[in-house]
Amino acid sequence: MSEPLVWLPFDPDLLGDPPAGLRYEVVDPREQVPASVSEVAFYVPPYAMGPEVGTVLPAMTSLEVVQTLSAGVDNVRPLVPEGVTLCNGRGIHDTSTAELALTLVLASLRGIPEFVRAHDQRAWSPQWRPALADKRVLLVGHGAIGQAIERRLLPFEVDVTRVARTARDGVHAIEELPDLLPHADVVILIVPLTDETRGLVDAAFLDRMKDGALLVNLARGAVVRTDDLVAALHTGRITAAVDVTETEPLPADSPLWAAPGLLISPHVGGASSAMWPRAHRLVRDQLHRYAAGEPLWNIMSGDY
Repeated sequence: MSEPLVWLPFDPDLLGDPPAGLRYEVVDPREQVPASVSEVAFYVPPYAMGPEVGTVLPAMTSLEVVQTLSAGVDNVRPLVPEGVTLCNGRGIHDTSTAELALTLVLASLRGIPEFVRAHDQRAWSPQWRPALADKRVLLVGHGAIGQAIERRLLPFEVDVTRVARTARDGVHAIEELPDLLPHADVVILIVPLTDETRGLVDAAFLDRMKDGALLVNLARGAVVRTDDLVAALHTGRITAAVDVTETEPLPADSPLWAAPGLLISPHVGGASSAMWPRAHRLVRDQLHRYAAGEPLWNIMSGDY
């Protein structure tokens, strides 16, 4: 009986201690699909947000496990065959995404984009700006990344209100958002994209936000209705910072580019030097568990 085949998007030596008893191939199926596709038992897709990394799945007739490098799996979940275990990259992006969350909040509140534009014009343009200190932050999503964001928020002397799919000790249910929004100075979105959260931030949601509040989206673009956000930004009543958009890359004719009070980063929440060491550790640990017949981490079930 041949050893199970593993497709990796990086050299297995980077794992440090890849388990014996497995065969390894470095493959990016977006570029080439080797003849061994039907032998793949454990597939780690390249780190990419689009569904193209999953189009090869139907040809993987020996497939047992798909281990993504992203926390969200909405791009591949519909393509994973029945009976195949899907695991996400929980833990890989906590540090990077939490750092970007703080970066977007602080840059937006303190007016860093305006300072950069003034710099380009060689203009000295001091401003009086709001601080993060003493703000009420509504954290919509309290999984691993949400908790990592909270740990970094607390030293800034803020009051954090937590929201998740279901209520638990110290965490509000998502159904309570209408009552919580009017009291929040900063609203950070870090929920998975599900039927429940798609279009969660619509005109009604934005209307409930207090005057001067900041919306930060690090979840998925489809969690926010683009037209409703653009309309709200044009009132000048709120501001926003987004790392994700409904269509990526964001088209040049998108109204988001010209929306006032908006800071856009190009879906780089996980794209930092902190990602790869954590990705290699997770994949190594998963492969050791797989080779030993032990239960895997981060198995996705239901909507999540």
